[in-house]
Amino acid sequence: MARKRKASGNESDSFASRAKRRVYPGSNKEPDPANQHAFDPHPPAKVYRLIEPGPVLLVTTGSLVRRTHNIMTIGFHMVIKHESPPLIGISLGPWDASFAALKKQRECVLAVPSVEMVEVVVDIGNCSKDDEELKESSKWERFGLEALPAGKVKAPLVGGEHVIANIECVVEDAKLVSKYGMWVLKPVKAWINPKKKPGEGGKMFHHRGDGTFVVDGEVLDLKNRMVKWQRFQD
Repeated sequence: MARKRKASGNESDSFASRAKRRVYPGSNKEPDPANQHAFDPHPPAKVYRLIEPGPVLLVTTGSLVRRTHNIMTIGFHMVIKHESPPLIGISLGPWDASFAALKKQRECVLAVPSVEMVEVVVDIGNCSKDDEELKESSKWERFGLEALPAGKVKAPLVGGEHVIANIECVVEDAKLVSKYGMWVLKPVKAWINPKKKPGEGGKMFHHRGDGTFVVDGEVLDLKNRMVKWQRFQD
C-alpha cells in the first residue's frame, strides 16, 4: 500500500477553499420561509421507516436432522463488522417462536431471498409455528420450501432457485438479548447462488416499515471514488 503524503499548509488551505466553493445539486435552493432549514418534522416512532430498508431476510433455527427446524422472516438487522471476525446483528425476541431455539442452540442460518419470493416471504412472516393451523404440518411444508443440510450448523439452508444466498451463523454475543432482543452473530460459512448474485439476476427487496417494499434497481459503480475502502472491493 502506498504511503499517504501529508498535505502541506498551503495545500490544506487550498483544499478547504475549494470545498467551500463546491456546489452540490440542490444546495442552492431557497428554504421555505415557514421552515428555515427546509425539513418537515417527522415522528420519532416512525424513523425506522427511513433507515430500515436493508434486505428482508429469512431466518432458520432448530435442527434439520431432528426435524425441529423452523423458519421466520425478519427486517431488522445490521452489519456490525467486515472481518476479524465478520459480525451481523439481528433483532429477534421472545415474541418470536424461533427465539427459544436460537437461545438453546446458539446458531442459525440467514437466507437472502430474491424478489420472486416476496409474497411467500411476507406470508411466512404472517404466521408462527405455534399457530393452530400449523400444528399438523410446518411452514416448510405449507409454503413448499426446501430445507438443505448446512455445512457447520444444525439449522438448514433454504434451497430454491430464487434464494440469493445462505449465511450460516453462530451466536457471538448475547449480552443485548434480554434488554433489546439484539443478537450478535458470527458468520461461519456462506453460500451464494451463482445465477442469482446481487445485481446479476438476484434482486433483493426491502421493507419500508409500513407494508410497502422497494426492489433493487439501478447499480451505481463508485468504486474509484471510495478510495478509503478499496480493500473491501472485488
